[in-house]
Amino acid sequence: MRIGIVCPYSWDVPGGVQFHIRDLSEHLIGLGHEVSVLAPADDGTPLPPYVVSAGRAVPVPYNGSVARLNFGFLSAARVRRWLHEGGFDVVHIHEPSSPSLGLLTCWAAQGPIVATFHTSNPRSRAMIAAYAILQAALEKISARIAVSEYARRTLVEHLGGDAVVIPNGVDVGFFARAEPHPDWQGREGAPTIGFVGRIDEPRKGLPVLMRALPAILDRSPGARLLVAGRGDPKEAVAPLPRALRDRVEFLGMVSDEDKARFLSSVDLYVAPNTGGESFGIILVEAMSAGAPVLASDLEAFAQVLGQGSAGVLFPGGDADALAATALELLADAPRRAALRARASVHVRRFDWSTVGADILAVYETVTDGAAQVAAVERGAGR
Repeated sequence: MRIGIVCPYSWDVPGGVQFHIRDLSEHLIGLGHEVSVLAPADDGTPLPPYVVSAGRAVPVPYNGSVARLNFGFLSAARVRRWLHEGGFDVVHIHEPSSPSLGLLTCWAAQGPIVATFHTSNPRSRAMIAAYAILQAALEKISARIAVSEYARRTLVEHLGGDAVVIPNGVDVGFFARAEPHPDWQGREGAPTIGFVGRIDEPRKGLPVLMRALPAILDRSPGARLLVAGRGDPKEAVAPLPRALRDRVEFLGMVSDEDKARFLSSVDLYVAPNTGGESFGIILVEAMSAGAPVLASDLEAFAQVLGQGSAGVLFPGGDADALAATALELLADAPRRAALRARASVHVRRFDWSTVGADILAVYETVTDGAAQVAAVERGAGR
């Protein structure tokens, strides 16, 4: 099958949607399908052979963050050329309602279109205001996928229609095989707590974790917080007393391999996010690597963690609750071991072997439907 996939966000700025598209593409290629991805990318960005650049993106505030999007006449021309040269059996657009390549592709594409909706924003005034503009494009979509029930609800409430829920995928085995890094492992009386995310994006929740840290260190003075992600370390630790700042270690951006080792090393992974999440891929990665997970009780996180069966939830934004729960877990090795055991079973539903098969089933449904319609039209024209 010839598959065209559209990424709305800049390929050179890492994010969950980009990682999902990358992993889906490589999974499909591994199965023998021909895949081409159209994505924004700055000049000089190293791209995998299956990615076609749609040109430079611009930063735009979107869903509580800043997304780098690509839109305009030049972009529209590149979309049309990519579609013409690709001759795709199916086009898979991610975030077709964002002002980027997905919407342009909806307008230009002919034939079967599958769309995946990642956004969860139940109070999106922008989506409501843009409904009339989006409707004509969205009517061309043959099948809709939402990455979570929360994302599906956003779609239903703002744009109408419905979607099948297929979660983001993870190579569970890749994370499960990762070897712990001695420098990141804890030891008796000196556990390590892990955080992965953009330091300078408040909704990722690092400020909440920083507010909780003094209480954690008061009762567990040997503990360390390890932070992986881009941003300014000095700004991040500014709220901490100076005497505690050396208990936080910043690793900067890490490779996929190091992220897996990081997650397999820490005694507790904390996701203190405050909102704007439709899924929580890092939670699945952490569980796959064997890290016990403590996460804010966002609805999307609760769904990923089996409503608390595969990880522990705390009231979002509550630093005192975060500290108390973290201390309970760090002091209870058998409970952490039980979480690991349940999580190792729970994550199987998110493995690409399952997720990829579900997405392919959607592709096959829409292409078979298109073939039947074409056959009927040919018969009617005789």
